[in-house]
Amino acid sequence: MNEATIFTHQLSGFLRLDQVLQLIPVSKATWWNGCRSGLFPKPYKLAPRVTAWKLSDIQKCLDTFPLSAID
Repeated sequence: MNEATIFTHQLSGFLRLDQVLQLIPVSKATWWNGCRSGLFPKPYKLAPRVTAWKLSDIQKCLDTFPLSAID
């Protein structure tokens, strides 16, 4: 699944961590550190064992940071 596929088929909603990391290719540790520091969007707890990010927040992140700047 690539970026265009996700945004074409899912205009609103949430993405799980594996889906986010397909769009923003960083390690899980880098992603979580970025969430804590404010570099990446904050997560939402949807259930006790379910964490996700708003698709609109991920889109803003992609628009703000070119992928080369994240590496």
